[in-house]
Amino acid sequence: VQLQASGGGLVQAGGSLRLSCAASGRTISSYTMGWFRQAPGKEHEFVVGISRSGGSTLYADSVKGRFTISRDNAKNTVYLQMSSLKPEDTAIYFCAAADVRGILTTPGLYAYWGQGTLVTVSS
Repeated sequence: VQLQASGGGLVQAGGSLRLSCAASGRTISSYTMGWFRQAPGKEHEFVVGISRSGGSTLYADSVKGRFTISRDNAKNTVYLQMSSLKPEDTAIYFCAAADVRGILTTPGLYAYWGQGTLVTVSS
């Protein structure tokens, strides 16, 4: 499966953005999907994951209550709605897919990755 993330940009603190991850090649209904981010000089950080059906989600504490993940298997797309953005949310955001049951937080367990989209939050 190929993944294409989009929707990043520059936003002021307190603002909102919606990221999209469009898949091609295979239907995403077979995959657990996740969003990760990487700030300059840091490792990939788990942000949120969603189960194959969309019935289960898992959020990092740092984004809980501010970010919302959703998936539309019919459109083969996963979304990340980000609100109340903070400067510390600045990073490249990646979507990823894992051919497993359950939600994974370890980047190395996701086999497929999109190219990333940059989110910059100004103070």
